[in-house]
Amino acid sequence: MGFVMNNKRVLKDIYSNLLDYYGPRGWWPGETRIEIMVGAILTQAVAWKNVEKSISALKNAGLLDLPKLAAIPATELAEIIHTSLYHRQKARKIKALIQYIQDSYQGDIDLMMQQPLKTLRCELLSVWGIGEETADSILLYAGNYPIFVVDAYTRRIFSRLGLTAATADYAQVQSFMHHNLKPDVSMYNEYHALLVAQGASKCKKSKPACNTCPISHFCKDLQYMQENHALG
Repeated sequence: MGFVMNNKRVLKDIYSNLLDYYGPRGWWPGETRIEIMVGAILTQAVAWKNVEKSISALKNAGLLDLPKLAAIPATELAEIIHTSLYHRQKARKIKALIQYIQDSYQGDIDLMMQQPLKTLRCELLSVWGIGEETADSILLYAGNYPIFVVDAYTRRIFSRLGLTAATADYAQVQSFMHHNLKPDVSMYNEYHALLVAQGASKCKKSKPACNTCPISHFCKDLQYMQENHALG
């Protein structure tokens, strides 16, 4: 069909369309770096509404503080964050992250965030329980590094648009975004949030809401379905 001629232009146009439709998302919610980092772990495989409950519980307990998180036993931490699901495993992940910050940077998050992007990303990925999406969320939202966060929504939306292959892995999709977008922390932040909104409300895994989708005119899958319906 050849409707994608300029990936840079298409990505900018998609961003503009989503921003006009959803408005600024104000993502990532978090008042401090430690809150954002803990939230990046808590949000693994669970809806944000569940994470909010755990964050509130941590705030109420006065635990959104690195020394206090280091001191609390993992079993007690797990009970406090139980609304986030997989809470025992996530408590261990939080403890592993805190231990890494203590061992490598004397518990100083600001010092940690002075490291070069590639260096810090490699270090974060070496921490137990920290995968690419979690590491990049920490880097972008807590560290203000220009790195695009890729999630399931991102892969689904761009594969349906025909911009990336359905089989593309995290690194391939991220490389595509970095190649076609300028390194801009604010825009990366907003773009990712808009894709989350789009994936959750319109471009769902099953029964996508194509009729009310703000970017349906870009969509390879939709054009394919329309053409085959006309032929039928």
